Amino acid sequence: MNAVAARAASLLLRYPDDDVLAALPVIAGALPELPAAIAEPLRAVAAHRAGTDVHMLRTEYVELFDFRRRCSLHLTYYTCGDTRRRGEALAAFAAAYRHAGLEVVGGELPDYLPAVLDLAAEHPIGWRLLRDNRIGLDLLTASLTKDGTVYRHAVDAIRAMLPAPTSKDLSAAAALARTGPPAEQVGLQPFGSLR
Repeated sequence: MNAVAARAASLLLRYPDDDVLAALPVIAGALPELPAAIAEPLRAVAAHRAGTDVHMLRTEYVELFDFRRRCSLHLTYYTCGDTRRRGEALAAFAAAYRHAGLEVVGGELPDYLPAVLDLAAEHPIGWRLLRDNRIGLDLLTASLTKDGTVYRHAVDAIRAMLPAPTSKDLSAAAALARTGPPAEQVGLQPFGSLR
């Protein structure tokens, strides 16, 4: 059941190219087998994709996920920002794929949420990555909700498959929501002027 839901959420969060859109009938056919708390949010996204002009759908997706950092589908962005720590986090994601005998396809980074969902559909280590990055999922949901986009429902479905957040998770998410992702300015310390 969770494997089907993870695969459906993965497809519904990917760029709506022809192959992804062609999978909509398969996704719709699988949803009745899922619990309502997971199926209903996914159904909302599938219906949106099925009922929206393709060009508008693609433009909407790019504007939302490619041009708004706060709506990033890359999970390590939320906790690591664009710091050196993010490289270490990405290496840990890549190691998880290797451990499962899988690799990320399509040239995406290993923390790309749809790729992590595909991993979860195949191996329990994907669910661990999703649990460990719950803060990113919570912040992504908050941003998508603020933007009023239907894609928040897909992330809600993912969160419904995970254990409830702990008080520590909630505090960390609130702190990151206030401050934003970490940042570092490597090599930008002022130097004396050259003569």
